[in-house]
Amino acid sequence: MSIKADKWIRRMALEHGMIDPFVDHQIRENVISYGLSSYGYDIRVSDEFKIFTNVNTAVVDPKNFDPKSFVDFKGDVCIIPPNSFALSNTVENFRIPRNVYAVCIGKSTYARCGIIINVTGFDAEWEGNATLEISNTTPLPCRIYANEGIAQVLFFESDEECELSYKDKKGKYQGQEHITLPKLERE
Repeated sequence: MSIKADKWIRRMALEHGMIDPFVDHQIRENVISYGLSSYGYDIRVSDEFKIFTNVNTAVVDPKNFDPKSFVDFKGDVCIIPPNSFALSNTVENFRIPRNVYAVCIGKSTYARCGIIINVTGFDAEWEGNATLEISNTTPLPCRIYANEGIAQVLFFESDEECELSYKDKKGKYQGQEHITLPKLERE
């Protein structure tokens, strides 16, 4: 990037709709921070969660995932059981340009509590609200605060557009608006 990263992100969000809603500065007071940062954007977790449960003694299978392995929850604070995880999605909707790749990584505030956010990439021309996997690696229950910061997205701009984008491939997670469970491409 030839201009400062935060200015580039602001321009891409405001002129090209890359992040919506967009907060052009860090919100920090009495919350886990979110909004524009020096080299990325701190995203918020929504108030909808799918909390993993093993009451049905199911086998976790990414090719044939059983939605009954989750309990749906909506609220301001989600309690993730010990050594378990929950899925949620971002408040923000993304429209990644054709010459940009983004990486979502966890925030240190949660990491210091044993909460891990799965590192995931946002391919060129991917659009939607990202589904997040939030793992509680501790032997204790953990609180996740809805509508507050959960992870940071870092953006990498190329001098050239990619040859084959996520949109071109008709990616299976394109345009997701809610928590999306794992799925395979079907013929």
